[in-house]
Amino acid sequence: MIKFDVRFFALLFFVFLSAGLCAQKVNVSIKVTNKKNEPVPFASFTVIKRNDTLVFQQKNSDSTGIARFMLEKDVQYIIRITSVNYLPLEKGVTATPNHNFFSFIAQDLPKTLQGVTVTSTRPLMRQEDDKTIVDPEPIAAASTNAYEILEKTPGIFDQDGNVYLSSMTPAAIYINGREMKMSRDDVVTMLKNLPPNAISKIEILRTPSAKFDASGTAGGIVNIILKKGVKPGMTGSATAGLQQGHYGNQFFSFNLNNNDGKKSSFVNLNYSRRNSFEEIITNRFFAPDSELSQKAFTKYPGTAYFGGFGLNNSLPKNWDIDYGGSISYNNFNNNTENESAIKKISSDDTITNNLNRVNNNGYALNIRNGFEFTKKLDTIGSEWDNDVFHNFTENNSTQAFSTLYYSPFFIKTGGDGTSDNKRNFFTVKSDLKLKLKRRITVETGVKSSLLGFKSVTNYFNESGGVRTKDIGRTNTFKYNENINSFYAQGSKTIGKNIIVKIGARLENTNMEGRQIIPSDTSFTIHRTDIFPYIYFSKKVMSIAGYELRSYLVYRRTITRPAYDQLNPFPRYIDQYLSEVGNPTLRPQFTTNYEANISVDERPLVAIGYNDTKDIFTNVIYQADSSRSVAYRTYDNLGKNKELYLRGLGVLPPGKKYFFVLGAQYNHNFYEGLYESKPLSFKKGSWTFFTYHQLKLDKRSQITLNGFIRIKGQQQFYELSNFGALNTSINRQFMKQKQLIITLSMNDIFYTNQNDFSIQQGSVKANGNRKSDTQRFGINIRYNFGIRKKEETNDMFNVEPPERN
Repeated sequence: MIKFDVRFFALLFFVFLSAGLCAQKVNVSIKVTNKKNEPVPFASFTVIKRNDTLVFQQKNSDSTGIARFMLEKDVQYIIRITSVNYLPLEKGVTATPNHNFFSFIAQDLPKTLQGVTVTSTRPLMRQEDDKTIVDPEPIAAASTNAYEILEKTPGIFDQDGNVYLSSMTPAAIYINGREMKMSRDDVVTMLKNLPPNAISKIEILRTPSAKFDASGTAGGIVNIILKKGVKPGMTGSATAGLQQGHYGNQFFSFNLNNNDGKKSSFVNLNYSRRNSFEEIITNRFFAPDSELSQKAFTKYPGTAYFGGFGLNNSLPKNWDIDYGGSISYNNFNNNTENESAIKKISSDDTITNNLNRVNNNGYALNIRNGFEFTKKLDTIGSEWDNDVFHNFTENNSTQAFSTLYYSPFFIKTGGDGTSDNKRNFFTVKSDLKLKLKRRITVETGVKSSLLGFKSVTNYFNESGGVRTKDIGRTNTFKYNENINSFYAQGSKTIGKNIIVKIGARLENTNMEGRQIIPSDTSFTIHRTDIFPYIYFSKKVMSIAGYELRSYLVYRRTITRPAYDQLNPFPRYIDQYLSEVGNPTLRPQFTTNYEANISVDERPLVAIGYNDTKDIFTNVIYQADSSRSVAYRTYDNLGKNKELYLRGLGVLPPGKKYFFVLGAQYNHNFYEGLYESKPLSFKKGSWTFFTYHQLKLDKRSQITLNGFIRIKGQQQFYELSNFGALNTSINRQFMKQKQLIITLSMNDIFYTNQNDFSIQQGSVKANGNRKSDTQRFGINIRYNFGIRKKEETNDMFNVEPPERN
């Protein structure tokens, strides 16, 4: 299989190389700087053919202030540049093979700007090197929190509380480039506490470089960048909204930003009250003639409070200091009613039936603080970045459960318990990037992280009025983790069209877990691994002035078990099912190969292959000889080979309407052992997604987005077809368009529900899952302060320039 992959990528390389020979235009680089000769990142460039103003190109500059275009030789072009904090700039150029680099200086905006409005377009999605950058503003208008923004972003799929990009391995969630090191449930809670208008951009890294952690990034990284008061002057907004489904959500958020040119600060406040439900119907066959049928209905009411704050200051000698912190508090009072019955299949006789009630009442507290010190070493992008970050999470809950048996005897049993989990995560890292001569970039850095986790649970059973300690579920578990890493990578631009980046990351892992109650057991892991990374990019050709560029990526990653997957404490679900960690889990290693093509910095098509060794995944095992009691856990099963294809198509947009249509195919092949018996499981699934936007007039627009997954998969569960279609319409009011009202409808046809089935080892089950996804919403936002820049949000940044 490896030989096949090498031949495959070699073939792609020579196809791209031969195709690139057909290109005849001049590759032009345009750089914009300020008076201090500092690059102006993310400026909007419009390049117009002087003798035919209907022919134009639009792009944004990268982080070094450079935008690249394919222009016709010896033809005159008009260059228009706009950026926040700077006056509009217009220049004329003529490109030749010997004169293909232009540099312009943008003038600062005056301190008073009465009557001045700068208008530019900003793409929803664009490609910069090895990451896709998403502007969340169009989606945020119809969302109540950050998690909903991820749900609606084209190409990002959420399922079972995880976020997926290219593969069936969950992606890691970063905030401001920092790993959170949180459990799946904690990440979901954190994202639901973030107000939607607090997000500046979302970076999608499907194949992260050696600069990023090798651990936990096999499925890629979703990096959420929060706003930090980048607009000059004092600006802000107040937003209120509600959503109504079977139950309702309400929220209010307020943000204030201040920027005087040297110092900037921000404050984000958010209050939300949420309520939803989930209904799961399950039929499990645990004996040749016995079936366990269950219908569980869970209600999830909760209240969340969030506060975020930050300060950025420019210091002498090109130093910048950035502080960002946040605190969130979420309380919940979840209630589950589960009707269960065991029947004989042949006679349909009921052996036993009962009603199980579970209440989980508690809170989750999260406090984050980070300091970043950055020194700019030159004006072309070299910098030294240092970061210190601390994340504290506390989860405290009380559980009460009872079971009322109706037959064969009328009996009532029950119990209660408390759970207290505390986690401290501390990281310190230093990154150095040097821009050298001959278009060489060198990056290197070190990082050290410390994680301390402690879980204390106390459970009691009650029967016939007698309360006794539940030894099986009373548990005290401690886990400590230290990961030290070093990376180095270098990139070089060869000729005009080829970019090569090669790097490696060394990670030293030290893990120690100890269970004190009910018995004293422990485990330790000490290992050092190296993870190579190779990136190759080449321009293939130009089509109608748009650059077609190919990419080849090779990387190796590791997925270490998280503390909740290692904790042996059994968590009570009902009298027939519990969840338990596995302290003997081993890490899994994944080798990834990907080839992709982008058009004018927009992703177009990709093919990739993941080869995973010693894979661990969620499994269900029978807990007793009768097989009526089961438990969910994690186990190393063997290996998995995954092939994925991804495509994105765009209708060339006009001034008012455009749409995007994407598709992704995943095929997984598992081989190994399940319950000590040979395992062979193959599954392929398709996912289609789309995004539409129609401008009704200068103040109104309507959007439509959705997805459908065909023959879906969740670990070893096979899922029926499911999907969702969402729409929103917004209207701007008042003279300066400060007031924006948005109406939205999520899951219009209530199709985001699925049937599931599993048949592995001794476990055979099927069922249905649905939740409170069909919702109508209204959001009202008021913007205040001096607005220096008004931005329109077109997905692919191709709106024609203004005509004189």
